[in-house]
Amino acid sequence: MWAQHDLRLRPLPRGFHLITREVVAAVPELARVRVGLLHVFIQHTSASLALNENASPDVRRDFERSFNHLVPDGWPEFEHTLEGPDDMAAHIKASLLGPGLTLPVREGQLALGTWQGLYLCEHRDEGGARRLVLTLQGEER
Repeated sequence: MWAQHDLRLRPLPRGFHLITREVVAAVPELARVRVGLLHVFIQHTSASLALNENASPDVRRDFERSFNHLVPDGWPEFEHTLEGPDDMAAHIKASLLGPGLTLPVREGQLALGTWQGLYLCEHRDEGGARRLVLTLQGEER
């Protein structure tokens, strides 16, 4: 069985945001899958996806601070500056984390660890709405 859906996320402020519930809700066929994979792909170059700690908001804030320290906005060596001081830094952060996740599905649910959740990593101050492509493949129950 294959299914594919587009998910448009509302604009979110810069930071790391849990989107697990939104993703699961956008793929109703998930409940019918005994074993499979869900691929989540973001159609943007200045935001990314990650899988990590889903309980403590401190983790999300620490991620944001760490990435801003590693790749600061407005670094004088950047050549690509026409879209603002946060744009090139956002592209680099998005490249480090990546545009996609492939997640296991077991008995109608994502087979995530106890403390794992999906993040939309918004690397721009004004990133706007973000689009995801969700592709499910699997064997039905």
